[in-house]
Amino acid sequence: MDILTHQADGILTIAFNRPERKNAITGAMYQTMADALVAADTDSAVRAIVFTGKPEIFTAGNDLEDFMKNAPAGGKPDAARPVYQFMRALAGCSKPVIAAVSGAAIGIGTTMLMHCDMVYAADNAKFSMPFAQLGLCPEFASSVLFPAVAGYPRAAEKLLLGESFSAADALAMGMLSKVLPAEELLAYAMAQAAKLVALPAASVRATKSLMKQPLQAGIEVAIAAEIELFSAMLRAPEAKEAFTAFFEKRKPDFSKFA
Repeated sequence: MDILTHQADGILTIAFNRPERKNAITGAMYQTMADALVAADTDSAVRAIVFTGKPEIFTAGNDLEDFMKNAPAGGKPDAARPVYQFMRALAGCSKPVIAAVSGAAIGIGTTMLMHCDMVYAADNAKFSMPFAQLGLCPEFASSVLFPAVAGYPRAAEKLLLGESFSAADALAMGMLSKVLPAEELLAYAMAQAAKLVALPAASVRATKSLMKQPLQAGIEVAIAAEIELFSAMLRAPEAKEAFTAFFEKRKPDFSKFA
């Protein structure tokens, strides 16, 4: 199974389990995670959710071959696509969500963290949002959430250049709750989840809701706008050049595009 789910002691663990492809996410994996989140949100036995990957990799982001194969026809967004279902399920989840990140978190592997409530990273973690490098735009409300957390200048540097940055940089920008040695990461995240389980569930949900409320309207508007623009840009010449270069293992040439 490319996504492993395990529920015990009030905690639902969702783990990326495709190490041979660097945990690259397919449509089927998005659907599994979306279904798990939707079910957990109404299951009183689940009081906290933990996302994790492998010690060497959290996720390389979208499986580009699968992603392009299932891209929306005509570049028009399709809200029924698994990736959109996952995005909305995570953004709207009422239960506390913790992420334990070790190794690289690329693309949506970084942007999904902005919708988690606590993010713990190993000291070997690396983050990147290379959308501009692929001829695309930010997704998943990262155009709103990242500047709100990191400040505009630092968010602009990371989103416009798409370069990777370290766990120490992410912590300094306010993206992370804590950085730990890799061998301590998962145990610490699970211990934090156990603390949440022991608290009054209604109080935890209410506290999360109140903290999220001021940004919620902006998040929904941003997601809708990003989906529309991202879908259109996916069919544009710049993205075609970027993806072709990726599969041909060469550097893309954007000089001919205005």
